[in-house]
Amino acid sequence: MINRHSRTVRITRWLSSVTVFSIFASVTCVFFDARLAFAAAESAASKQDTINLLVGFRPGAAYDLYARLTARYMLRYLPQRPAFVVENKPENAQETVRRIYQAKPDGATLAALIPALYLAQLSAKSDPGFDLTKISWIGSPTKSHYLLYMSTKAPFKTMRDIRDSSAPPLCGAGTETTTGYYVPKLFEETLGTKFALRMGFEEGPDTDAAVERGEVQCRALTIDGFFSHEPYPTWIKKEIVRIVLQTGSKRDARLPNVPTLYEVMDEFKTTAANRNLAKLVLASSDFGRPFVAPPGLAGDRLKNFRDAYNKAMKDPGLLMEAKQSPLEINPTTGQELEVLAKDVIAQPKELVARMNKLMGK
Repeated sequence: MINRHSRTVRITRWLSSVTVFSIFASVTCVFFDARLAFAAAESAASKQDTINLLVGFRPGAAYDLYARLTARYMLRYLPQRPAFVVENKPENAQETVRRIYQAKPDGATLAALIPALYLAQLSAKSDPGFDLTKISWIGSPTKSHYLLYMSTKAPFKTMRDIRDSSAPPLCGAGTETTTGYYVPKLFEETLGTKFALRMGFEEGPDTDAAVERGEVQCRALTIDGFFSHEPYPTWIKKEIVRIVLQTGSKRDARLPNVPTLYEVMDEFKTTAANRNLAKLVLASSDFGRPFVAPPGLAGDRLKNFRDAYNKAMKDPGLLMEAKQSPLEINPTTGQELEVLAKDVIAQPKELVARMNKLMGK
């Protein structure tokens, strides 16, 4: 039996380790490009290639941390061990996918994408500038469900509180393809809740800062992202936010006391049609944080990237780094992502129409 004192000590030590990791991660982001520059110089001396890795987020964001960790170990298993140069450019996620889609299929450019781009493709009224069924999928280091956090200053503790309230909570979001937008919209459709949304935040940390300033009350994001860096460990420790809901079919081990969407759908007697809508929208969880190459990449080059990625995911060094940090490793292969992309794009028109309505299209 674990007594309360020992449990408190364990939690305190865990939070301290997360804080230390966050500091380490920030420092790593500063110096990793220097390490890559060294690798690039060494590569140039050996007439080896350099690979540009497009990351549409600032250094230190969860997508950036996963991208850098994956790249560090992939390069060990690629022929001639080319150098990765990480290009951080905070931008609309559709701009990142368009850039990789238009890049030359010569193996010199890869990208780390967000998982919900299929929603943008399905809801586009004209050519979105990319087709996910043609992308060269390499793999994803993790797949993560979502959570909804709420400021403890807000009166909402459960989804029923939100549904029964005459004044909806105000959540922050970026664009329609970001988790902060489409997850609350999904809750509205499947649970009958109402959310007010303040749009236009460039990145998740901008939304978090608005929560701290009291400008918005809530945000939806990935569970892995929440546990990967500050300010979230401090927020939990100081009870600045509470987790109201998670979207997995089972409760995440890190959130044992937080109900799942499926539990609440059972409680609210959600219809089969709305459950199918939830399945389509939440397919983004299975895409995770994918690594991709441009369409038309030669078969042998794609195989090299996929093999290097698969070996990197099993590398003891990568697994040790992940274990010592809050970065969860739950990989998906490029072949699995390729099948998933074709599956979600080939959805029935009726379901796509409902999704478009949810997305405000």
